[in-house]
Amino acid sequence: MRAAIVEKIGEITIKDVPKPSPGHEEALVKISTVGVCHSDLHMVKGDWVKVPTPFPLGHEAIGIVEELGPGSEEFVKKGDRVILGLGGTAGAYWCGACEYCLAGKPMLCQRRIQLQGVFAEYFVVWAKALVKLPDEIENNEVPLACAGLTAYSAIKKLAKFGIQAGKTVAIVGAAGGLGHYGIQIAKALGYKVIGVDIGPEKLEFIKKMGADLAVDVSEAVKIVKEQFNGVNASIVFSSKLAGFELGLKLLKRGGVLVAVALPALSEGSFSINPFGFILRGFHIIGSLVGNVQEMRELIQLAADGKVKTHIGRIAKLSEINEVFEELEKAKFVGRAILEID
Repeated sequence: MRAAIVEKIGEITIKDVPKPSPGHEEALVKISTVGVCHSDLHMVKGDWVKVPTPFPLGHEAIGIVEELGPGSEEFVKKGDRVILGLGGTAGAYWCGACEYCLAGKPMLCQRRIQLQGVFAEYFVVWAKALVKLPDEIENNEVPLACAGLTAYSAIKKLAKFGIQAGKTVAIVGAAGGLGHYGIQIAKALGYKVIGVDIGPEKLEFIKKMGADLAVDVSEAVKIVKEQFNGVNASIVFSSKLAGFELGLKLLKRGGVLVAVALPALSEGSFSINPFGFILRGFHIIGSLVGNVQEMRELIQLAADGKVKTHIGRIAKLSEINEVFEELEKAKFVGRAILEID
């Protein structure tokens, strides 16, 4: 079968590799469509950690269950159309018994296994990590597997801080792959949404996604302070440190910053003044992908027509290097997908 392999940092090759077979509680999935995530680009470039090469790539996929390993028949059937990935982190396995798993946070499980390698014709995956898809969900909704789930999980966390429907939420990096989901999900959950990004084209896109207000980064603090006296929450989907700094500046007293995007380690860190931070009653939390139940809830939102993936680029697996070049240069808005069939 064909698969995308990172032979060395910065270089992706399409190779013929052995077709896998499912083991205990595993299913073999024939991949139909995969999503290209910005984190894939970071991995290819070695921005975060140095992963030993060669390694397979990709963690967002939709496909058909073709073969079942022993014990997997309790969870899926042959012919089931499924979405897989769960943002990669813990998408391949979690223990189910530790304090994190029991709290609905398998992505923090010490025994978790990251899912990686769906840029291929076939993939073997732990059956418990699969979510069946209704007919209403088309294959081009594949980025829901990571970008959509990550955005959904981040926004769901707001209620834990008393930020309920009707409150103001700023989406920083709103025209991006995660951000455009963030707008739709926040609106579906009843929030007033301020989309923040750069340039008139992206601001127009933000409006089309349903934001109540679209503002340029250069004017965001001024406009948000004047119109709302700050927002109740900022969700940062921009993978630049400047996005985190802006998110903090947009908050009103008692506001919550949800940090989602992962900048390159070379960008360093951003600093917080404890005096202002404490006196203004801020909360800062990190949000890492999501769990199976959240994936099911998001799929239902999408099936109900409340969340739709904007596809900016469709390509074949053989064009993967071109897609990554375009992604790095921000030549398209929304998400890129690769059709494997």
